[in-house]
Amino acid sequence: MMLKPRKRAVDVLDRLFATILSRRDADPKVSNTARLFKKGTLQIAKKVGEEAVEVAIEAARGKRKRLVAESADLIYHLLVLWAARGITPDEIWQELARREGVSGIAEKAARPKQPAAKRGAAKQQGAAAARAKRPSGKSVAAASGSKRAG
Repeated sequence: MMLKPRKRAVDVLDRLFATILSRRDADPKVSNTARLFKKGTLQIAKKVGEEAVEVAIEAARGKRKRLVAESADLIYHLLVLWAARGITPDEIWQELARREGVSGIAEKAARPKQPAAKRGAAKQQGAAAARAKRPSGKSVAAASGSKRAG
């Protein structure tokens, strides 16, 4: 691993988040970040979903360089989504710190339960987003050969 101190990774994310915030009101003709903000939270959320699917595809394909690139795209879009919703990275770091040392099974069991209908709707939306990302009739692995739109 290149990153020795954990702080360095957090610093990179904090600087990226500050840059994202600084571009919120920039000209969408010259700033992709401003363009995303102009499209609104729903479109930003869709982009996060698309990027997550691309990360999963590259992980399944075993393409390390592509997985790294798609992971960076996902993190960038996630930070844009946080900014659009008024969430700071510090809030996420605090939540992660709260969970540190807690079994994932125990942490999940302690979460408030969602009604079954709500859980089902969320799963259907996620599945629909994944299907929309790939050409119909193709498996995820087959669809991963296509280039994504810039």
